[in-house]
Order: sequence, then structure tokens, then C-alpha cells
Amino acid sequence: MYRSAVYDEPLLNELVSSKKEKIKPLGILPDSLKRNEKIDIPDIDETQVVRHFHHLSQMNYGIDSGIYPLGSCTMKYNPKICGEIASWDGFAGTNPYQDVSTIQGNLQVMFELERMLCEITGMDYFSLQPAAGAQGEFLGMLLTRAYHEFNKDFERNEIILPDTSHGTNPASAAMAGYKLVEIPSTKEGTVDLDVLEKTLSEKTACFMLTNPNTLGIFESEILEISKLVHDTGALLYYDGANMNAIMGKAKPGDMGFDIVHLNLHKTFATPHGGGGPGSGPVGVKMKLEKFLPVPRVCKNKKDYFFDYKAPESIGKIKGHYGNFSVLLKAYVYILMMGRDGLRESSEIAVLNSNYMKKKLLDSGRYELPYKELRKHEFVLSCEKLKQEKNVRALDVAKRLLDYGFHPPTIYFPLIVKEALMIEPTESESKEDLDRYVDALIKIADEKPEIVKNAPNNTPVNRVDDVGATKKPILTWNMI
Repeated sequence: MYRSAVYDEPLLNELVSSKKEKIKPLGILPDSLKRNEKIDIPDIDETQVVRHFHHLSQMNYGIDSGIYPLGSCTMKYNPKICGEIASWDGFAGTNPYQDVSTIQGNLQVMFELERMLCEITGMDYFSLQPAAGAQGEFLGMLLTRAYHEFNKDFERNEIILPDTSHGTNPASAAMAGYKLVEIPSTKEGTVDLDVLEKTLSEKTACFMLTNPNTLGIFESEILEISKLVHDTGALLYYDGANMNAIMGKAKPGDMGFDIVHLNLHKTFATPHGGGGPGSGPVGVKMKLEKFLPVPRVCKNKKDYFFDYKAPESIGKIKGHYGNFSVLLKAYVYILMMGRDGLRESSEIAVLNSNYMKKKLLDSGRYELPYKELRKHEFVLSCEKLKQEKNVRALDVAKRLLDYGFHPPTIYFPLIVKEALMIEPTESESKEDLDRYVDALIKIADEKPEIVKNAPNNTPVNRVDDVGATKKPILTWNMI
């Protein structure tokens, strides 16, 4: 449906139909960059070309290839119908500069998606602009700053985070100009209320928290946490990366959170690979609504429209109105699943996680620091393997590649030594979970030299991480 603007079609037709043996260059390139010799392109038939590129595609690994249990990343299956609908001409062919009268369907999708996300999270309003979870966090910090400055509370310059927080949390807070204060977890792996209470002060702007946290443990004292934070005049921020554990079961808004970001490219089954595409909508309670980015998608009796009339808004966080393709796929996913389906997906995700955790613990090969009951993910420790066989979490992850599996997240959260962070999601069958568990058990029983030299049957063997860091091979455009 898209037509290239590079060629002038009449001129191209004239050139193609020309009887001249040699067509003169169009003079686009300077002489110094023009070739003087024939391009050395091999004469290969179509079959070989197709097989070459098909083989390259098989060398890649994605959620369509098999289980992808990255902890805190929720790499669930992406229903193909969502992508098909997003490719329809009426959606894919939309230009962001079109008049709003010609994109009423798109605006309806965005308007209704905001209402859906409000219902799921217990928030009052949403902005769909952020193109990633980290950008959503940054928006949350800007909203925090705007809220306190509006209330002339200029001394609040600290953000408190638990030691289990995602790495983007402190980065987002620092980007917004805040000082970071980290507090330790209890021996159960949850927020230490005593430490939190002592840390909160008139300088605290916000407490950023993931619930369940990155250990997969639900913060059961969240209402007490909320009261402590609000009693000091600070805000409570919800990192929604782990929303897949409680979707349809509990709402951050009911827990006392003021700001929420969601990862549509995680929880709501839109593609997640290669650094994008992503979407990190941010929801807020009523008291923060006036600060949301513009434009807002609104509706009158007749039409949907963009509303720029928001004098207290922090402005735009992203060009145009959000990553529409991802928003649309999430919209379709929510409509297909419905309230009961979203709840069931969380229930199965938690069931799958605890099933794998129980089998691996019963094997005696791995350890589980902190509280045993987990939600959608769990974090094992390979410290025992390291002490007994000098096999690290990195070695186990590399060896999983030889078994045809994508490894889990490793060495996170930092409070777990030799961490394996596993999140199976609701997409995987019992048979897939069993195969993954069996592979982890077999790896723990293998001779150390086999595991430490893995992977052995991948296109690229183990990379020298230290050498690559010390002697990087850098390339750049010289033109």
C-alpha cells in the first residue's frame, strides 16, 4: 500500500524501455563514490537464496520457537489475530497528521483502551503515549515532580526504592533529577516496614514498588506500606512489569498506588523482542490527572478528538500519540480474553510458576532463597552448584542452549547469589514445563567441564565476555 517516493515513474518507464545499450548514471552520487568495476555478485538460483535466508530465520529464537522464560519480562505467546488486525489498511495506513475526522476508529480504540486499563488497574485516568515501560516510569517521575511543585512542596527530592527493584526504576528517577535511596528487604524478601518508616521524610517524593516484586513474592503488607507513604505526603508508584501475576485478581489502585505503568508488550501479549516495539501506558489517580501529557483522547456527543487544553500538563512524552500498533494489539487481546480470561491467564501463570518451582526444589539441585510462596515467577540460586562444582548460573544458562531452550534471566535480582529468574507464563503447556525442568536437573548432574564449555551446538559458541569488554570491535559510518 506504500509507494516509494524515490523514483519518478514516467522517467523510470522511459529508462526501462530505452533501447540504448548503456544507461547513463543519473548523477546522484559524486564520482568519488561510483564503482569502476563490475559488482561481483554470485550467480545463485532462487532455491538456494530462499534456503539461505530461511536457514538464517531458523537460527533465531523467539516465542514462536519455544518456551521463553525470562523473569520479569513475561514473554508470553502473541496471538496472530492481533497482528493481523493491526496490519489492516485502515490501521496500518494511518498517517499521524491526518485530520481527526478521518481517524475516528483509531481514536475510539485508544479511548476505549484507556477505559479498559483503568478498570484493570483501579486507576482513574491513563495516558497511552509512553513507548516503553522505562519511558512510562520516567513519565511517572515527571508527574510526581509536577504534583509536588504544584503543591509548592519543593523540598521533596528523594525517591525510595527497595533492593529488589527493576534496574530501570533508579535510572528513571535519576533522569528526572531525583536522589535515590535504597532500602533492604527482610529475610522474607519483602519490604521492611521499620526501615521504610525510618527512611520516609519530608524530602521523600515517591516510593517506587513492584508487586509482586522481582522475587515473585507478593507484598502482603501493601496497605500498611501505602499508609506510611501517604502519611508523609509522598506518592506511591507501581511498576507494572509483574502485572501478569495479579491481572483480574487485584488492582494496584485498591492497594493505594497513585501512579501505575503497564507494559503492554508484556502483560497484554504484544511482541516484545529486539528492544521493541513497546508501550508503557501510565495511569493515575484523580489528583494527578491534570498533569498527564497532551493531547488527551476525549469524546463529545458526536466525535472523538484530541484535547490540548491542559495548562498544568507536563507536555508530550513522545512524538504523536503513542505506539498505535502495539496499543491496537493489546486492545484486541483484552477484547478476546474478557474479564474472566484475563483472570484465568494470571491464575495459570501463577500455577505454572509454582509447579516448576516445586519440581526443581524437590530435585535438590537448586535452592530458593526467601519466602517459598511465589506468584508468576521465582528466583532460584545456583550457589550450591558453584560451591560443589564451580558451575555458575551463567554456565547453566549457556548449557540450556544445547538443549534447545532459551535460558531464563540470570544474576537478577542482585540480592540472590547466582540467580536464575524463571517466569514460564500461562502460554506454556505442562509438557513444555516438564521438559524445561528435566533439562535443568540434567545440567546440574552433568560433569562440570561439559557445562562450563557450553554451548556446543549453537552457531556461535561461548563468547569471551572479558575479552569483548576489554577489546571491543567498533565500527562506525565514515561517510
